[in-house]
Parts: sequence; structure tokens; C-alpha cells
Amino acid sequence: MWNKQSDAAPAAPSQNTWQPSQSAPSASARPSAPVSRNISSIGGTIEIKGKISGEEDLQIDGKVEGAVVLNGQRLTVGRSGNLSSEIWAREVIVYGNVTGNVHASDRVEIKKDGSLTGDITTARISVEDGAYYKGRIEIDRTNKRSTSESESAELVGTAN
Repeated sequence: MWNKQSDAAPAAPSQNTWQPSQSAPSASARPSAPVSRNISSIGGTIEIKGKISGEEDLQIDGKVEGAVVLNGQRLTVGRSGNLSSEIWAREVIVYGNVTGNVHASDRVEIKKDGSLTGDITTARISVEDGAYYKGRIEIDRTNKRSTSESESAELVGTAN
């Protein structure tokens, strides 16, 4: 009864159904999905004195005294995060408290309850209403400028 096979022929697969034996749909045909990133976390009861460096995104909810170096990655300072640090990262998002200079190759965001005291060097910055910031800001557009200059050079070269 349970193992009985049906004499009916199996239904033909639909033309719109992707089968594992078929090649994968092209990237342009796939719906866009967020890229999965490795995110490490330092919990609220953790205290670190010393340098932190890594090759993945990091969220800090604890207390850190020392440099944080995440070149090319995102640092998120959680609401309970308290950093006395020099920071190097691609993106820095502050919900908690940061004291120290911040060097972000892409952007810095200080959220409404966030606090940052120190100088910032970045290409883009966002400070929400209610956030606290004290320091100097330097907008560094060297990456964007060199990219647009190379694109202009390519266009001039192809115009002939």
C-alpha cells in the first residue's frame, strides 16, 4: 500500500521551473538579495584593553580601550557600546559612545542617541537629530575623484 508505484506517467516539468541539472539563471535574472556578511560581536559585559583588528564586520556592545582596525569592513557601536579608540574602517555606525578619531573610507553615521567626540575623516557623513558630536570633520573624496577621473579618461580615449 505505501510502496505502491503509480502506473501514471510523471508530470513533465514546467518550462518555468529551474531544475538542478539545468544551468543556473543568469545574475541579471535573479532577484537581488542582500549579500551575506560575516559579523562578529563583542557583548555588553565584555571589556577589552588593546588593539582589535579583523577582516569581517564587527558590532561592539561592550567597552573597548584601544585601536580598532577593520579596513574595508563595517564597525557598529551598539547602544551599550563605549569605545575610547582610534578607529579605521570602511563604515562606522554609532548608536553608543565613541571617544577618539575615526577614519572611514566610505561613511560615518551617528544615530540619534549616539555620541562621538573626536575628529572624523570620511567621504560621507550622517548625523541624526539628537546625536552628539564634537570634533573636526574632513571630507576625503580622493577615492571618488580618482574613479571619476579614470572614467573621464576612458571616455576621452573611446571618443576618437
